[in-house]
Amino acid sequence: MLARSFCFKYNNFQMVKKAVNKLIGSILIEWGLIDQKQLDRALQVYNARKGQTLIGEILVELGFIKEEDIIKAFKIQYTIPYINIKDYSITKEVIELVPVTLARKYKLIPIDKLEKNSLTLAMANPLNTQAIDEVKKVSACNDVLVYIATLAEIKEAISKYYPQNQIL
Repeated sequence: MLARSFCFKYNNFQMVKKAVNKLIGSILIEWGLIDQKQLDRALQVYNARKGQTLIGEILVELGFIKEEDIIKAFKIQYTIPYINIKDYSITKEVIELVPVTLARKYKLIPIDKLEKNSLTLAMANPLNTQAIDEVKKVSACNDVLVYIATLAEIKEAISKYYPQNQIL
């Protein structure tokens, strides 16, 4: 069971504010992980994809940084904590709360059900309010606790916990 005090509780999205008023690209440049030319290249890809892919995901895809670097920068930028999914054994009851189609579409996985109506999620993009709203609707959990995790960890967990023969 996860400790509630260390997570981001999603009830009202206005609660999420930047802890640091800097864009993630600026943070990565400050840290010396990327340069302006690499950021510009990633922004070209981002614009070509019409914003459908997160800039951090593109930077990783282009090989400029690692997923862990994005997680660290995101934790600085926002106050949403990281969760290592491998540290948890997710029950079948919890997995069944979120359909595999939703998990794959939004790159998320349910981790734990803390109380009757309280669900913990690991997400690649914990700022995606549409994803959280859909999870709330299908799971009948009004209280969603959100953590950030790497895309690789989420994909691995989806493969591990959802039956392979389940319809996509």
